[in-house]
Amino acid sequence: MAFRFPDGFGAMPRGSNEDTPVFVISVAAELSGLHAQTLRSYDRMGLVSPGRTAGGGRRYSMRDIALLREVQRLSQEAGVNLAGIKRIIELESEVDALRGQIAELTEEISRAYAAADQAAAAVHRSYRKDLVPVRQQTALVVWRPKR
Repeated sequence: MAFRFPDGFGAMPRGSNEDTPVFVISVAAELSGLHAQTLRSYDRMGLVSPGRTAGGGRRYSMRDIALLREVQRLSQEAGVNLAGIKRIIELESEVDALRGQIAELTEEISRAYAAADQAAAAVHRSYRKDLVPVRQQTALVVWRPKR
């Protein structure tokens, strides 16, 4: 869920990313198009879990804002109830985690194949170079020593 600032808002603070909790609830409410009380309610329900300051104040990240907008879209446009939205969010998180595991395992398999190729190459390099292959013939030669 990519997020763009609406016109009139500046860029993210230097050194932060989309997961950095920087927005107070009033700004998050304005960016998401929801009421601040709705954001509090969504937090209590576990739909969106913003970061917290040392004093307990909510701080929303860009990812949280995008998630709030998606909750609103699913609720208003798709007619999904909040329990369904929560399940959708959980399943999407699970899919993202599984995709991460697949990427890790794919990388591990690639490293294993590379190591196997290197081991096979090392074995081939160890072959003796003074041995010459001989063509196999179907004829049988019998040697009889002279008496």
